[in-house]
Amino acid sequence: MKEINDYLLLKWGTLKAWDFGNSQKAFEALKEYKKLGSSMSAMLQKDTDRHKDLICVMIDNVQGEVQNDWTGEVYKNKEDAKNYVLNYHKTKTLNQ
Repeated sequence: MKEINDYLLLKWGTLKAWDFGNSQKAFEALKEYKKLGSSMSAMLQKDTDRHKDLICVMIDNVQGEVQNDWTGEVYKNKEDAKNYVLNYHKTKTLNQ
């Protein structure tokens, strides 16, 4: 039997690539994510709060690695990966 290695690849704070062959919950979140609408390009994707919540569900449920495609970092702590997604587009104002 061939083993499927789940993974989630993130870039620009959103999804880039994935394989959820072993994770039904992550796959269900992906289906909802796609129903909400998404770009074919991670760079052009404009995630809503719901999109981000669904990516966090995917992060929590993928059985393999979660990696940042831009930096190459493999997130050992899923909270770090979720923080990356949730805070990617947030910027500080000059008064902060």
